[in-house]
Amino acid sequence: MQNSSNDQINHTPHWLNLKLIVSALETVQDLIVISLCIGLFCFMVIELREMFFSLLPPLDFQQVTADILFLLVLVELFRLLIIYLQEQRVSIGVAVEVCIVSVLREVIVRGVLETPWVQILSTGAFLLVLGVLLVVRVWLPPTFEGIDPERRMASRKRKFSDNQSASEPLEVNRF
Repeated sequence: MQNSSNDQINHTPHWLNLKLIVSALETVQDLIVISLCIGLFCFMVIELREMFFSLLPPLDFQQVTADILFLLVLVELFRLLIIYLQEQRVSIGVAVEVCIVSVLREVIVRGVLETPWVQILSTGAFLLVLGVLLVVRVWLPPTFEGIDPERRMASRKRKFSDNQSASEPLEVNRF
């Protein structure tokens, strides 16, 4: 009797197709990322048009530099979304590169001489951490190439329980 109640708890109902639900949710997520790509591309075109207008006299060098660097940040974000669509994962390297370019853009636009030294020091520490992360990620194993931590933990637990049951003395039913 107890075995049948465990079966009801462990198994999902037949009418609930989890693979179909997951597939539908992944499709919706891909559509959201595609719409983000289209919106970001349109925003890049608008920003590129503004950048060309800022090249007309009188030339504001700081504004042109800020526009170019902002466009580079947008290109990196677009690349991050494209990698997500292709590989269904967020690239750590590209995300770190986006952060580095964004921080450097802010430092360049504001100017190093006008920024307080504490903020420059903290920005340098942040860039150092991002640089270390960029270098260390090369040695990190990929997490999406056939690695299933749940399956690995379940097999370890199964082996442990098998070893425990093999080491315990067996009871013999005597009638």
